[in-house]
Amino acid sequence: MTTPSLSNLDYCASRFLAKRRDSRVIHVGNIAIGGNNPIRIQSMTTTNTQDVDATVAQTLGLAEAGCEIVRITAPNKAAAAALGEISKKLRAAKCDVPLVADIHFLPSAAMEAALHVEKVRINPGNYADKKKFAVTEYTDAAYAEELERLHEAFTPIVLRCKELGRAMRIGTNHGSLADRLMNRYGDSPLGMVESALEFIRIAESHNYYDICLSMKASNPKVMIEAYRLAAARMDEEGMNYPLHLGVTEAGDGEDARVKSAIGIGALLNDGLGDTIRVSLTEDPIYEVPVARDLADKAMALWEQQAEAPIVEPSKDSIDPFDFRRRSTRVIELGPNCSIGGEVAPAVIVKTAHPISATAEIIQDVCSTQTSLKESKLEGLQLGINSSGDLAAFTGLHEALHSVVQVFVLELTENVDITDLEAYEWPTDGLAGITILQHIEQEDAFYASNLLQLCRDKGFNFAMDCQADALRDEIGAQLAPMGSKNLILCGGSACECPASESPRHPVGSYRALAEAAQAFVPDAPIWIRNTLTNTLAPNPYYSDRLLESSILSGTLLCDGIGDMISIETEPLLNKATTLAYNILQGARARITKTEFIACPSCGRTLFDLQSVTQTIRSRTDHLKGVTIAIMGCIVNGPGEMADADFGYVGGAPAKINLYVGKECVKYNVPAEEALDRLIDLIKEHGKWVDAP
Repeated sequence: MTTPSLSNLDYCASRFLAKRRDSRVIHVGNIAIGGNNPIRIQSMTTTNTQDVDATVAQTLGLAEAGCEIVRITAPNKAAAAALGEISKKLRAAKCDVPLVADIHFLPSAAMEAALHVEKVRINPGNYADKKKFAVTEYTDAAYAEELERLHEAFTPIVLRCKELGRAMRIGTNHGSLADRLMNRYGDSPLGMVESALEFIRIAESHNYYDICLSMKASNPKVMIEAYRLAAARMDEEGMNYPLHLGVTEAGDGEDARVKSAIGIGALLNDGLGDTIRVSLTEDPIYEVPVARDLADKAMALWEQQAEAPIVEPSKDSIDPFDFRRRSTRVIELGPNCSIGGEVAPAVIVKTAHPISATAEIIQDVCSTQTSLKESKLEGLQLGINSSGDLAAFTGLHEALHSVVQVFVLELTENVDITDLEAYEWPTDGLAGITILQHIEQEDAFYASNLLQLCRDKGFNFAMDCQADALRDEIGAQLAPMGSKNLILCGGSACECPASESPRHPVGSYRALAEAAQAFVPDAPIWIRNTLTNTLAPNPYYSDRLLESSILSGTLLCDGIGDMISIETEPLLNKATTLAYNILQGARARITKTEFIACPSCGRTLFDLQSVTQTIRSRTDHLKGVTIAIMGCIVNGPGEMADADFGYVGGAPAKINLYVGKECVKYNVPAEEALDRLIDLIKEHGKWVDAP
């Protein structure tokens, strides 16, 4: 058996336009998924399944909140049987929301659940498969023998679902792969995809096609790659099953929403996804509005760009299945701040105050710098609307040059080179200076002169332009000059909102990076989150969070981005915190502890929300450490593949502690477990005292 070649695979129609992927339609009760149907919103109950009344009440609440499909765990045959009573009570209450049984290990539970629900979720890595890792290498014959055994074990549930008209989700999770797949593909996105395809082929051998796929991981980069591979490999094999999107074990609060928006939003931007679930370690009702906002943005974008012709190559030079950071030169923003190369992306924050409001700006900057621990702003962006604003910069520079690393002066068209030459620049500061200005296609000669002026003065020039402009006159003018002191960005690259642009915001930046390849290939790129590159400008912080996470997170996961700014958020501390959370969510810059926490379900053996908060309060200062908090063994080593340490429910009031995927302490009393976890972190040299 040979490993599939990925070099020529396409996963979407265009990486610059939002063209919805063609998928077959499947029915889950009265809900159709795939095709041209709306993106469907899902969630999962957290109650004990055998507590029928509690599960019914929570399901009714989810349905009322707008959840279209509700999943309920069935860890054993008794819980699966309880689904029958749950379904009866829901239908009696005039609630027709389709139910999904969540199955992991027991085929007997799946066979029982299929009698009562509209859909059955199967995890290929757990269902009738082996994870002993006793075999170091599988021959083709041994691999085929395993597949034959799997065929016999999986066939009964396939035939039952076919007979009863039930749909099925084949849901692969990162870290839950069987022996043969781990040995052949490693713990990889490709292994996740091949695991699902093995099950699909068995289902298709029985002429059963009511299937959707999921490829979930807690790391958005792994999740994005896995879904892209799933779409590409299905297309290669003539399959077109709909996709269920989700970042599993995302955690809680802003971090979880950021990670979910990065992973789900990146795929929706490329036209992938037919149903979504946002997994939060919170009351599941809070998952619904986040998922709804993501779905509504994607559907609006797909509709806007459905008829837009693909007039450019659908692919760029980035390998979408092998995430590597775009290669750039290192540029010194200031004496102690660099971007490009292997340096982590810098955070720039734009003040909403006019530059004349010196006292207010100073207060905001100093408050932000003192209130945040590791997440300090590195650059302060100031609007310069006239030569008079340049004069006001002198006093501001004097007050803040030791507090920020770089001042970014954003020039309007009212300020030009003559104003910059006439101004007496500060010479005694510790901070660097970067000039930012939007350049139109016809301003190529001006752009080259401005770059030269910046070089002469030891400044950097951040050129905001369209990819098409760079590809033509501007690129030809800059190519002989090279990329020294040059930063590219596209926050004001069009005069209209992104919803009216020929490309979506992510596509515009991808096009800019691609255009740079021909002229200034190693120029760093600054991701600017502005009103002109949002999908739907909205006054609410939650929406700005989603917009910025989709744009910046997608690009960072693609390897594009050396600076980031959230210019839609007027409060400096919030803009700074969000920028760092996006960088962490995309694994581009780690400044705090990473928490992987499951959203809870009927299998959970402790109160996940309170325990997560307690663990966070003791450990959230551990920069670069990843801690997984899992309610049960099903969500233990299988779904915390990236964690350094794990806190997993092993039995009622008992906790199992992990280092990586290895359980090192069993059945620790719950009241002692956090202290023992901290002891483990100390033993492995990753503990530091909180400041």
